[in-house]
Amino acid sequence: MRANRIELYVHLVWATWDRLPLITPQIEGSLYRSLGSEAEKMNCRVLAIGGMPDHVHVLTRIPATLPVSKLAQQLKGSSSHFVNHELVAQRSFKWMGVYGAFSVSRWDVNRVIAYINHQKQHHQANDLMTDLEDYLRFEDRRAE
Repeated sequence: MRANRIELYVHLVWATWDRLPLITPQIEGSLYRSLGSEAEKMNCRVLAIGGMPDHVHVLTRIPATLPVSKLAQQLKGSSSHFVNHELVAQRSFKWMGVYGAFSVSRWDVNRVIAYINHQKQHHQANDLMTDLEDYLRFEDRRAE
């Protein structure tokens, strides 16, 4: 008997409050592990997590029954709570209220994984996926 095959990949990106550099080297690894753990609790398969001091990217394969908005809300809420209550950051940690969610073709998954895993190098070389990075800049201007 044949079974349904569903592969849904979502690239999420969101920024820290006021684009402050809150993701310090001291908390980065723990924050990313927390995000991954929370996504897995929601039956997602995390493929990549990375970012810069002021934003994060997450690529995940999601179940068909999980709304993207629910995933983003849970990841953002649980991770800010984790940083503030478990890691006890130097200053209050919070995310902007908005996020970007982009569908990814299964043929582009490896390219997006490489992009996320090498965020710091891409930013340093200004070799960015402009649709994603421009989204964050656009949201910054709207908030002003």
